[in-house]
Amino acid sequence: MEIARISRRNFGQAVGAALGGILLDTRLAPSVEAAVAPAAAGRPIRLSSNENPYGPSENARRAAVEATTRFANRYPDDLAQEARRSIADHHGVKVDQVALGCGSSQIIQMADAGWLGAGKTVVASEPTFEAVLAYAAVIHAEAVKVPQTADFRHDLAKMAGAVNERTGLVYVCNPNNPTGTIVTGNDLAAFVARVPPSALILVDEAYHHFVENPRYRSALELLPRTPNLVVARTFSKIYGLAGMRLGYAVGSPSVIARLNEYASWDNVNAAVLAAARASLEDRELVPQRRKTLNGTRRWLCGELSRGGHPYIPSEANFVMINTHGDVAPVIQAFRQCGIHVGRRFASMPNWLRISIGKREEMEAFASALREIVPRRA
Repeated sequence: MEIARISRRNFGQAVGAALGGILLDTRLAPSVEAAVAPAAAGRPIRLSSNENPYGPSENARRAAVEATTRFANRYPDDLAQEARRSIADHHGVKVDQVALGCGSSQIIQMADAGWLGAGKTVVASEPTFEAVLAYAAVIHAEAVKVPQTADFRHDLAKMAGAVNERTGLVYVCNPNNPTGTIVTGNDLAAFVARVPPSALILVDEAYHHFVENPRYRSALELLPRTPNLVVARTFSKIYGLAGMRLGYAVGSPSVIARLNEYASWDNVNAAVLAAARASLEDRELVPQRRKTLNGTRRWLCGELSRGGHPYIPSEANFVMINTHGDVAPVIQAFRQCGIHVGRRFASMPNWLRISIGKREEMEAFASALREIVPRRA
């Protein structure tokens, strides 16, 4: 079926069939038809990958264009060193404590390659960002998945109990993807103290900049007394550079040197290096983006509460919503009306992950949600 030709009647029939009877009424309100309009024009509403809908700052755009003009024909070694220096200054560490990656997903891949292999285990919460487990499987390491707590958080006690002499890597995503929940600063400090120095502790802080909970603290604070700790960050989320690909790791010089052994040569490009430096220099960018996106998230959560849709309170740029049934047909129903939502997580099959977009995009999503997942009494 072509989205551009969809009507209220045949769209309702298609969604009803996709949901297998979940819908109580397949007649769509005008507000839902408005949500279809961007898709009809070839512009789906993308709420699926926790991207920043506002993109790079103007300073970052200008820097990327200038770098492309000046350095596209040169390897980025000097620019990469400058970026490492900027990141090191930003965090108050030395340059040899910073490694760069093609997105923070490559940092995860480098950590897996350096600390895992046949006979080794990686300990992680279930669910969490799957990349660490996917890469581990390729190199024949064993995944030890620790179910989350009843309130959708890392079960740190059980994760610590799962660490043994075979453990090469322990992964903590904070805030966690897909739940949006956090590990508090005190809990994280106690946890890392229990992990033996033979295992690397990788704390993924991709969503760090969105956190407002005062009990949260970055794992960067623990680096001076935890030599087997490395922290991953990314320019994909708050900085809006997901399509340009730049992540980085901060850790002890020995850990960073080992990570770099598994990085491909020239794994970053001139344009993103320049854009990243410009982003770090823009002191207003992070607070402005956090205020805007977190404000939109709070608006959405208010709508969910009024509509009787349970959700997990989030400290990230996404929210998990309980659909009271298998989320797979719900995902398909949204896609048929031009709204791309998050993927299905096997351990949370009834929960839908929604990225925070612009306010008008979230209004369209909320309108569609009322039709696709009716309120329960």
